[in-house]
Amino acid sequence: MTEDILLKYESLVDELKSYLGNAKFDTIFKSKTAGLTKPEQFLIKMEMSRLSQPIARFIDLRGQVTGQVKPYEYEGKQHFMDETAIAVFEKAIKRHGGYTLAVYEAVMNTDNNHRVMQKKAAQQANQADQQNEQKRDCQVIKFASYESRREERMNYSIKITVELSKDNTIAASTSDISLSGAKIKLSPRYQVKKGQLLGLRLVGLEQDFELGLKNGIQYEVVAVEKISTEYNHVRLKRTFIENNAKFDEFLESFIHGNKRRYKVNLDNTLDAVVSKGYEQYYIPRVTSLFTFFSLQNDKLYPSLVLTTENNIFIQRYFCDERKLSCLYTILNQQRLSQLLSNPAQVKEEYLYTFTHVVAGKVYYYSATRSELAKEPHLSALFFGFGSQKDSWQCFKVQLMPSHPEDSYIPLSLPNTAAKDIEKLNKPPSPRVQGMIKDVKYLLILTSIGTAAEQAHYQRFDYDKSIVNQLKRFGHGKHKTPPKLETVDLEYVNLRSHKRYLYKTDALLTTQDEQTYTAHSRDFSVMGLQIECEQPVTFQKGDIVELSLPELQKITKKHVLSKLKYEVMAVSKSLTTINLKASRVADVPHEGVRFFTQLIENNKDKLKVSEEAPKVPGLSTALRNMVTKSVCQFPFYLHKEAAHFKTGAIGQGLYPSPLHIILQNYGLLNDTTSIDALLPPEKINEVITPQIKDRSRQDPPLPFTLFIRFDPKKSTIEEAVKSQCSATDDFTPNLLFLKKGLKSELLFIMRVFISRTGRPDTDYLANELKYVSQYALHKAKDLEEALWSVAGVGDMVDVTDETLSHLDLPVELIEQMNKRKQIWLKRLS
Repeated sequence: MTEDILLKYESLVDELKSYLGNAKFDTIFKSKTAGLTKPEQFLIKMEMSRLSQPIARFIDLRGQVTGQVKPYEYEGKQHFMDETAIAVFEKAIKRHGGYTLAVYEAVMNTDNNHRVMQKKAAQQANQADQQNEQKRDCQVIKFASYESRREERMNYSIKITVELSKDNTIAASTSDISLSGAKIKLSPRYQVKKGQLLGLRLVGLEQDFELGLKNGIQYEVVAVEKISTEYNHVRLKRTFIENNAKFDEFLESFIHGNKRRYKVNLDNTLDAVVSKGYEQYYIPRVTSLFTFFSLQNDKLYPSLVLTTENNIFIQRYFCDERKLSCLYTILNQQRLSQLLSNPAQVKEEYLYTFTHVVAGKVYYYSATRSELAKEPHLSALFFGFGSQKDSWQCFKVQLMPSHPEDSYIPLSLPNTAAKDIEKLNKPPSPRVQGMIKDVKYLLILTSIGTAAEQAHYQRFDYDKSIVNQLKRFGHGKHKTPPKLETVDLEYVNLRSHKRYLYKTDALLTTQDEQTYTAHSRDFSVMGLQIECEQPVTFQKGDIVELSLPELQKITKKHVLSKLKYEVMAVSKSLTTINLKASRVADVPHEGVRFFTQLIENNKDKLKVSEEAPKVPGLSTALRNMVTKSVCQFPFYLHKEAAHFKTGAIGQGLYPSPLHIILQNYGLLNDTTSIDALLPPEKINEVITPQIKDRSRQDPPLPFTLFIRFDPKKSTIEEAVKSQCSATDDFTPNLLFLKKGLKSELLFIMRVFISRTGRPDTDYLANELKYVSQYALHKAKDLEEALWSVAGVGDMVDVTDETLSHLDLPVELIEQMNKRKQIWLKRLS
């Protein structure tokens, strides 16, 4: 208590020290401490008395200060002090009237004293760490890094003895314990290594129970985690060499009976919920198409694609007039072999494609950047001719290994946690395993071309007389191409209201008085899906009037004609339309009122609209395989007032160049900051205005991030400069890039950002339920964190493609690329 009060009034104590030896000290003391309680005054007065005591201690500063130490004699006693200490000593002697404890402490606390310097350095480092922690409030999510546990661990601290060797047994304590493992606290002075065998005696349990363990229990060291200067956490697993079934039964029963009293260790489950929570936002919003390649008869072919509402356009692009995918001819054996010869973990390429229609048949033409670089005489022809086509596309291709065993990610919960966990923890069904057993690679296709880049290609000069030579880039048709299974990603239905299947006649009238005969396919409180008999001419965003003559017959309370609805989506066939009630301020909408009442009164009769998967479990298996192989740079925007800020980033198995930059500065721990890469002001000025009024149903918006990086700088703030553009006109960014081309490294990222809906808590339901049983507040905190995510982004490296369209010296670009490859190779 004394130390607490002296610490609380540290500045006052220091001030009073300066008056020690003053004849009016008592008066000054009363004045300065008038506002303190009597006990506080007493303790501070005692401190002053202590400091005023004469002492006989000699001072020896040899090796303790930075100054030159020399002998110094005072009242017949020899001290060893430097000039700084002598000056302080003489000044303090004069003030205090003699050699007191206050004089001694003043001399021992000079600024050049090593101990003082170390203390100040530690304080400054601590302050810097705290400031950095405040800056680095962006969470790092390690995708698919969570583990499943075979059994529950209980937070339980008991006394134990640890036999490090035959002659060395020490006392320690557990942090948690399970049937097959434990975590113990051990002082850092005891060195243990991974794989080392230790003998434990559960002293705390043996005092109360007969365990029948004459020689203790043998454990193997799994990992050593430094927790503080006082102790390490040593994670252990049992070797079960004892083969003592009675003890195993006792320990399992003991944990089960006491887990509510001592709390189950939730660390693993909490980590899993956070990771899975962010994953469930990312995968459905990605604009890249996930294509799996299987090996059969020594040939690789695309066998499965995982589609979402954001990437389905790529799958449809590669389907010809027969609705058959032509990916097998475009991503053919020769191209795949060329890609696989790349030594990088993720093999990257750019793919350029266009189509040509003859007699109603669609023919594909394609070339890679590498192929065109080898035939420069055809490069201008391909780019110049192909870019004139409306079907022109530029794709970023990324190829990496994929393993069928990655399809199985069990819950982070042990089977003993609840009745249905064992069932949910089962691996994919034999049918699913049969469909993925030959998968060897995952190929990611991302559409990265811009209108400005296509216009640049259109300005290429080419010899029209040799257009026939483009045939070598054409692809033929197979009568029976290999089957490509399209699998829709299953995730929560993010609609605000349930949809119910119901067919009834409808009439749609547009603002220019055109009328369409239709029928409903389904409806909800807020909208309907309508099937028209003829293709419609209106577009998304238009307001139409809806009349429901058959439903009008069953109600007199509601008028079901000329109801205003907004068109939310129109199918490619122009016959299927999604409608949403168009409301003006808080004025009631007659259609909403009618359908609310209809649903409320007929819930037991109406059939909910749910699409059953073709192969149950296949979507989840592919989703797991994708999550295990993320190679992009996912990031998450959290909303703060009217602005957005980065609240988290994702890190997959394969780091992107931006991950490597962060890693270079030690910024890939539990928290980070990407303010140097994507500054808050760029988010507020460039991104926020574009996405603030977007909804989850809207496709992601593309942005471009330009980064200059100087690896010679010691901090990321000094090393990185960036600009962000919301348009595809990069003229304003040209000077910025030119400045960095000679001596720095350039990274250009295409950034896709979309708004999020509510989190898919169904995906996390079991783990959240488990957490809430033991720590309800933590479960609520997790849900709140997930609800705070307002946007999700994905960054794809497009440096080579973008630089080729800018007016920059080719020689300097090549030199920069060589420097970049050397730097990345050194750190990867």
